[in-house]
Amino acid sequence: MSEYTMKAIRQHAFGGPNVLQYEDAPRPTMKAGEVLVRVQAIGLNPPDWYLRDGLKILPPEWRPPVHFPLILGTDISGQVADVAPDAAGFAIGDEVYSMVRFPSGFGEAYAEYVSVPSSDLAHKPAGIDHIHAAAAPMSLLTAWQFLIEEGHDAPNPLQSTPHMPVPLEGKTVLVNGAAGGVGHFAVQIAKWKRAHVTAVASGRHEAFLRDLGADAFIDYTRVAPEEVMHDVDLVVDAIGGPTTARFLRTLKRGGALFPIFGLGASGGDEAAQRGVTVSTTQVRANGAQLEKVGRLLNDATIRVAIDSIFPLTDARKAHERAAEGHIQGKIVLTVK
Repeated sequence: MSEYTMKAIRQHAFGGPNVLQYEDAPRPTMKAGEVLVRVQAIGLNPPDWYLRDGLKILPPEWRPPVHFPLILGTDISGQVADVAPDAAGFAIGDEVYSMVRFPSGFGEAYAEYVSVPSSDLAHKPAGIDHIHAAAAPMSLLTAWQFLIEEGHDAPNPLQSTPHMPVPLEGKTVLVNGAAGGVGHFAVQIAKWKRAHVTAVASGRHEAFLRDLGADAFIDYTRVAPEEVMHDVDLVVDAIGGPTTARFLRTLKRGGALFPIFGLGASGGDEAAQRGVTVSTTQVRANGAQLEKVGRLLNDATIRVAIDSIFPLTDARKAHERAAEGHIQGKIVLTVK
């Protein structure tokens, strides 16, 4: 392999995991303000399989043009290999992590090298390895931007008003889908902010979530959380979508429902009648926020749970694992 090529997972058509091919690809060239990163690990996220399959989950008018061959992925951890002259704050050899270009472009993270806008990049927390760092960015930034600070003023594509986090200290918080990528971070952030947290997941995740700080647990396979929870201040629905309105009945007047996946969410009229807020937003790349949350990762205030690890060559198997569901934490690819 020459200095101009690398190994990557590419696809030449939309489809299932079988379209993912491990092959040679051109090594990316840096543009102004970018940093070239030698990738050590890659975190998987739902947008990866949505894009792999053709973004069928989005309305047609929201689907960006896609050109093949396509490289999936946004979340990486690795070492700086080169720095553009106008990209300040990073030096060759620095250990870094990032959510690359999301949602404004394609991160092309399933590869040995990735070019990253310096504004999307942060120094990897020294207290965690590349696997755990790569698993964090999108899921942790999503939880952070929903619960602590949105961190940008871009128009909200999912609602007419900006998303506004709510105070958490002393409040009761219900986290649905608590064992997954965003959910397990939402539990920890709410506890860090001194909320009382009830986690909702299948029973096999109870010990895991209580270890992360959950005060109470509901096994949704045995009881519907909306039937037993009342007077909640905030529901973080890490699953979201069309079923999220069922949580309106759990909220007290003045409470809020945050569906992480806002597409298809309904219940506006009922929310108004009940005097509660439904608010969602789109996570955006933010290197400064990754520097900030990196301090919480470094001292283990927030921990990253790993569901499974696959080599880059087995990206197809990693996507098959994702399709099985019931993920505890994050799936990660490693690069040799």
